Order: sequence, then structure tokens, then C-alpha cells
Amino acid sequence: MQKKYLVVFSFIFFSIAPTANGENSDIISNFKHLPSQQLLDTANYYFKKNSTDTALVLYSLLINTIPKNSDIEHQKIIADAYNQSAAIYYNKRDFRAAYELLTKMLLLCEKHNYVEIKPKIYTNIGNIYFRFQKYDLAKSYYLKALDLCQDVAGIILILNNIGANETQNKKIDSAFHYLHKSLQISEQHNDFRILYSTWYNFALLYKEKKLYDSAYYYYQLSLNEAKKNNKIEKEAENLSQLGELFFEINKIDSALFYINLSNAIARENNFLNVLATNYFTLSKIERSKGNKTRALELFEKYADLKDSISDIEKFSDISQLQHLYEIAKTNEQIEQLVVKQKIRDLIMFTILGALFLVSIVLLYIFAQKRKLNTAYKVLVEKNLEIIEFQENSSEKYPEKYKKSALTQNMQDELLDRILPIMEDMSIICDVEFSVDKLAELVHSNQKYVSQVINNVLKRNFRSFLNTYRIREAQRLFSEPDAAKYTIDSIALRLGYKSPSTFRDAFKEITGVSPNFYLKSIQNG
Repeated sequence: MQKKYLVVFSFIFFSIAPTANGENSDIISNFKHLPSQQLLDTANYYFKKNSTDTALVLYSLLINTIPKNSDIEHQKIIADAYNQSAAIYYNKRDFRAAYELLTKMLLLCEKHNYVEIKPKIYTNIGNIYFRFQKYDLAKSYYLKALDLCQDVAGIILILNNIGANETQNKKIDSAFHYLHKSLQISEQHNDFRILYSTWYNFALLYKEKKLYDSAYYYYQLSLNEAKKNNKIEKEAENLSQLGELFFEINKIDSALFYINLSNAIARENNFLNVLATNYFTLSKIERSKGNKTRALELFEKYADLKDSISDIEKFSDISQLQHLYEIAKTNEQIEQLVVKQKIRDLIMFTILGALFLVSIVLLYIFAQKRKLNTAYKVLVEKNLEIIEFQENSSEKYPEKYKKSALTQNMQDELLDRILPIMEDMSIICDVEFSVDKLAELVHSNQKYVSQVINNVLKRNFRSFLNTYRIREAQRLFSEPDAAKYTIDSIALRLGYKSPSTFRDAFKEITGVSPNFYLKSIQNG
């Protein structure tokens, strides 16, 4: 189970509060004539109120304006709008959109030499790479930010993030150095706004070194700071980690006590990552007590939650797709508004023939937008069909193993050996991987392995293997640098003997072709 390390982001995150598309039209008409600074202040006001969709519309209005190169203040306002929009998309787990906005913002800052804004951009890009476990890249951006940052609070935050990154990267001495430096500067300047994060990362560091008394001490410090600053999710995470710590030292009653406290907070506030972590720890506790059936039930809950979270991050969640579709329509309205303004300006300086050419360009843009919106609709419909099919296909696998000597307990034990193997991409993406190879790795035979997959998981081996390989394909497509991959290279990387086999498997699992899926993500 991968530990969760706390990285504090330089922008502030809120949950999404959907706004109807009709309301977006009203927002555009009500606020489009505001001066730039007033429009930014209004957007920030809605951001702080947690009305993030409204804020996003207003930020988009700013981003789509075309200031003069000499208007430095307006350029800085646009840069701020980029940064806040990136924060919103990051919160939605739309990391590709967040990364794109941050890189555009970076180009703007480099063009106009806005050095004071760069540390925030570098920090946020580092956070995205950290999220995708690209720890060396993340550190390089954190160090760029640290080199430029002149703000004490920003320096504390960056040092803390580097410490978390180094801990995750198993560079313990380096992690201790950066976290200790962050704490020193906090004490020197009496700035303790993210002290809960520093204590939390120290706790994880000592837990990594198996110094459990020290880890417990720092978890308690972090927990108290989180309560004091009303950081509810961090409170739930601390309690969850305390539960895991007590499990590691075989104090089961204490572990259950803290996990139950964590679950109460996580369920009330829908903290899915915390709930998933707790189910995983509870599964290990039940296994240690010999309750394998209960352990498997809890592990399945953990797996379902992780899949759900992963789906949101990879655009497989229907509500997220629909939301992105609505945002795309809103952006279309904003772009049309900008184009109309351009046309009004061109009327003053151009002739009728020039206006005719501009109209043709506008029609082409509109047609492309309609095509994109249609693509999103098709993708939503396909995903809905898949969900309906999954809900209706609950028939049990044919009972052809009635005479098998494999008992239920033996099946559970064999499944426990199978699942970790299937999580190892270096094994299952071998082109020669087969049910016989799997049976050999789990020290069983082909018949018993097939029986477990058929009876317990209600599928055949081909479908079972495709599920893991296609999930890996979706992860690769979701990476910020996914453009370097081709469909054929992904197919070979995942162990398919031909691209056509991969395309068929991908469409069977997701409902759409890999080309369509990748295009939908890139255009999103």
C-alpha cells in the first residue's frame, strides 16, 4: 500500500459546485463589461465562496482578452487568472488542463519577465509531477521555485514539499534536511500556517525509519494543528495513519480505535482516499486475525474505491465528463464573445471583403466546436451503456467446477496470490504471459487458477488480463507527456501481439476506441 505524503499546494483548492449552462450565459452578459481588475476581484470572490464554476467563467473572460504589450498590469491580471484556473482544474483532477494553463502562464511570465510569479508556477508544476510519481522532475521544479522565491511563506511551503517528495522517493536523509530547514524558518519568522503539514511529513519520515514512538509523537502534533486550523481532511488522514502505525506494531485495538475515528470523519465529508486507505488497513487487520473472507470483502471495497478515484482522474467518470462538456460549451460562448468583439473592431478598419473572410473563419471555428461537443456526447453515451451493461450482467459463471477438490478457503488463498501478480505490469505485460504462466508464478496449476478467476471474479482469464492491461493504458494516456505515445507503441508495451487485438480489448473494456479516448482527453 503506497503511503500518502502531504504536499501543500501554492494555490487554494475547493470542491466543485456545478453551474447550469444557462446561468453561465447570464454570468457572461452581467460581467463582460467590467474593467479587468474588477473582473479579477469578482472572480476571486466567487472562488473564495466555493462557486468555482462561476469563478472559472470569469477567469476565462480575462484569459481570452487581448491586452496591449505595454499594459503590464493587465498582463499580470491575466497571469493571475491562469493560476487560479489551474487551481480549479487541479481540484477537479483534470491534471492535463491544469498543466496546460500553468505552462501558458509560464510563457507569459517569461515573455514579460514577471520573476515574482514564477515560483508559484514552478511549485504547482512540481505538484503535478509529484502527483504522477515523477519525483525527480517534481524536485527539479521545486528547486527552481526555491531559487527564485523571496516570500518567507512560499519558501516554507516549497521546502516542505521537497521534504515530502524526498521521503516518497526513499531519500530519507535529504527529506530530513529539507523538513528540518522548513521548520527552522517557520520558527525564525513565527509563521506556522502549514505546521500541520510539516509535522505530518516528519511523522511519515520516522515511520519509514520504523521509529514508531517518534512517528506517533509527530502524528499527534499534526493532528492537534489540523484541528486548530479546521483542516478536517488532514485530521482524518492523521487518524488513518495512526491506525496503520498501531497495526504495524501489532496493537490491533488501538489501530481499530483510530481507524473508526478516521472513517467517521471521512464518511461524513466524502473523503474517498482516506476511506480507501482505511479499508486497506482493515483488510490487513482481518487477515492477521485469520478472517480471510472478511479480509477479502474489505479489500474489494478498497479496490472499488481506488478504481472510482482513478476513474475520476482519467476522465472515465460520467459526471466528470458531463461537467467538462458543460465547461467546453461555456468556453465556446466566451470565445464567440471575443470573436464578436474582434469583428466590431475590424468593421472600423477593414473593408467588406475582409469581413467576409473573417466570417468564414468563424464558421469553421464554430463547426469544430460543435464537432468536439458531439464527441463528448458520444463518449458520455458510451460510458452510460457500459455502466448499464455492468449493472445488468450479474449472472454467475457456469458452475462447471462442482467436482473440483478446490475448497472455498483454498480459492481465497489462491486469489490472494493471484491479485499481487496482476498488479505487476512488468509481469503481465509480457507478450508470453498466459494462464499457465500465472499458475506457475502462484505455485498452482492452470485448472485451479482458471477456477478461481471464473468462480470468484466471474470472468474468464482473457477478460481478467485485459482489465489490468487496459487500466495501465488509461494511466499512460493520462500522463502530462502522453503525446509521446502512439497507439501501436502502447499496444506492444502492454504485451499485445498486434495493435488490432489491443484496440478490440480497449473498446470492449471502455466502450470506445483508444484513438477516440486519447483524442477526448487531449481536447478536454
